[in-house]
Amino acid sequence: MTGDQESAAQAALIALQCLDLTSLNDADQPGDIDELCRLAQTKFGHVAAVCVWPRFVAQARALLPATIKVAAVANFPHGSLDLAAMLADVQQIIVAGGDEVDVVLPYRALQQGKADKCAEFLAQARQASRPLTLKVIIESGELATPLLIRQATRLALAAGADFVKTSTGKTTVSATPAAAELMLDEIKASGSDSAGFKASGGIRKVADAQVYLRLVEARLGAAALNPRRLRFGASGLLNDIKATLSGQAAAESNQAY
Repeated sequence: MTGDQESAAQAALIALQCLDLTSLNDADQPGDIDELCRLAQTKFGHVAAVCVWPRFVAQARALLPATIKVAAVANFPHGSLDLAAMLADVQQIIVAGGDEVDVVLPYRALQQGKADKCAEFLAQARQASRPLTLKVIIESGELATPLLIRQATRLALAAGADFVKTSTGKTTVSATPAAAELMLDEIKASGSDSAGFKASGGIRKVADAQVYLRLVEARLGAAALNPRRLRFGASGLLNDIKATLSGQAAAESNQAY
């Protein structure tokens, strides 16, 4: 096996362990969730979590071992300032047995200068979701400017978010390395040794994931390359992870002869 192949295989294994395998299509049906939960358990290991609509949480929880978390979205994907609707989503996730909440920061309100309202919204989300893991989606592609991306990250961290997440995956621009650098700089500057980063949207290849692995390691250290501090939100990435790890297995088999 070449050095590049070994590096890709190592990255694929980390990406698998940090993957939030996601299905958030409008037309999702119970059969889609059955298949998602089946795919979450591979011969190379299992993903960190599956991420679904709140209505599918109970189904996913019943299908998965406790070692795989069930995440669901709130205030998604619109990111409005409708506090009651967000709280209803969070309550539905809790009652159904979910482990993690991915809530959308009201990014349009932030663009309009309503930082105080956004802070209160996130504080309510944090209070309502405890003790579940809370990931705050800042929709970095829509915020666009470094100033707003940094501000959104700081608001999420100040509210007690466990992870700050780039994107819903429903906008034209999703995760980008440039946005990730800004977000990771803010996480590092916060001094937290537990807050994590989630890259979501448009990550389909192990090579894409490697870019974020390098950024996380550079800013948060190699110890952060685990599902407690790093997640990838994706649906298609798993295919390339399995292909990469299957290639590793084949190469090792060839070397044995």
